[in-house]
Amino acid sequence: MTNFSRREFLEKSMFATAALSLASSTQAFAADDETSTKGDKLRVAVVGVKGRGGSHIAGFGERDDCEIAALVDVDETMINNRADEIEKKTGKRPTLYTDMRKCFEDKSIDIVSVATPNHWHSLAAIWAIQAGKDVYVEKPVSHNVSEGRRVVEAARKYKRIVQTGTQSRSNPGMREAIAFIHGGGIGEIKLARGLCYKPRGSIGPKGNYDVPASVNYDIWSGPAEIKPLSRKSLHYDWHWMWDYGNGDLGNQGIHQMDIARWGLGETTIGDSVQSYGGRFGYEDAGETANTQVSIHGFPDGKQLVFEVRGLKTGKYGYEYEEDGTKKTVDAGVGVVFYGSKGIMVVPSYSGGVVLDLAGKPTGVKFEGGGDKHHYANFVKAVRSRKQEDLNADILEGHLSSALCHVGNISYRLGTPVSVKELAATFAGDAEKLETLDRFQQHLRENQVDMETTKITAGPKLTLTDKEEFKGSRAEDANKMLTREYRAPYIVPKTEDL
Repeated sequence: MTNFSRREFLEKSMFATAALSLASSTQAFAADDETSTKGDKLRVAVVGVKGRGGSHIAGFGERDDCEIAALVDVDETMINNRADEIEKKTGKRPTLYTDMRKCFEDKSIDIVSVATPNHWHSLAAIWAIQAGKDVYVEKPVSHNVSEGRRVVEAARKYKRIVQTGTQSRSNPGMREAIAFIHGGGIGEIKLARGLCYKPRGSIGPKGNYDVPASVNYDIWSGPAEIKPLSRKSLHYDWHWMWDYGNGDLGNQGIHQMDIARWGLGETTIGDSVQSYGGRFGYEDAGETANTQVSIHGFPDGKQLVFEVRGLKTGKYGYEYEEDGTKKTVDAGVGVVFYGSKGIMVVPSYSGGVVLDLAGKPTGVKFEGGGDKHHYANFVKAVRSRKQEDLNADILEGHLSSALCHVGNISYRLGTPVSVKELAATFAGDAEKLETLDRFQQHLRENQVDMETTKITAGPKLTLTDKEEFKGSRAEDANKMLTREYRAPYIVPKTEDL
């Protein structure tokens, strides 16, 4: 019998698990591609064509088994530009709509792909589902917790295939990495840290700006109250306005939140949440936090800590020495899983690197993937009519989106405190104090005076298994699980679906 050291045994166990996960995921993706090309072309309508919508057009349009049959957008200039591009490439011009409801009346449309601003995601998906369409809806799938659950209910009631745009779930390298974690590759995991270290500049001063003449602002506003445009750019910068977006926690961060929850094996939105932060470093029209920590607890004792940094920052890294040279494993927009036998750093959408408990790479890593895998998986499920074929079913999207939303609810219920006052509330909790210490150090590095600057500290809120709050501040928090909808853009209640 060969004698192995503890490290050698751990590494060999890791490689064995990795080999098994690689074999299973490779077979799964082969099946996706084989199934997806059968049958007539699927006719796709893309709703929201700027930004991520362009990726949807490419993702479906470059497939032999799909065609972009219709485009929906409230910006006349943008939609015609996209249509020109498609016509030049394919020789066919898609039908154009300003009002998505008119598009959904077309019975020849098989798939609706939603890439609108966040406040439209749930209602657009529900309307499409009710019209008999299968839906690919971008992350976050909702603007608030309640409407996300309505999308899940609608998908189940009408038996439609609904995929969430968290493409990491279909990337082979990421699937192998998560299978490795679930197989015990780094031992028992009690903590995952999600990271959105993505510098964002000022969006300019708050003011009263003209809406572009090419935009139907009534439909753009949709479920939200129509308000004067208070920022320079109508497009994209809505992410930093509470009426339409969810800050970077619900923008970039939803990807890493989803990976963290997936790796932890959690299937609820937890039983507690607390968040703190602020919009630091500049004054502009933005409302959401640009620096934020959200702490989520689960009934099994696991914890998910999420950090957003929108100012200039370094990465979250592990330094080690190899052959006399100092090296670093970095995760800036990623996830770190802390296990009893090792650590996994997930620095991308498509894989992870395994470290030992001292933070040195073990040689085990997973990588590979691209958005095409997610579109292939969705099309496979559309063909098979099997919800279980989806890698990112709408329920998964709802749960991960809701984690972002409850974090923002705690933050928005917060009060200004000094860093010393906040630290006092974390006394005895080494993890929370260490995170807070790095939080304030980051702000100091960006010339934020931590002696005079107040932090918005949210209350620790308790959640029930019905996705509602209980206990202290529950009444205030529960009001924020939904919103006041503007007719006729109203997300239906469960009984009205």
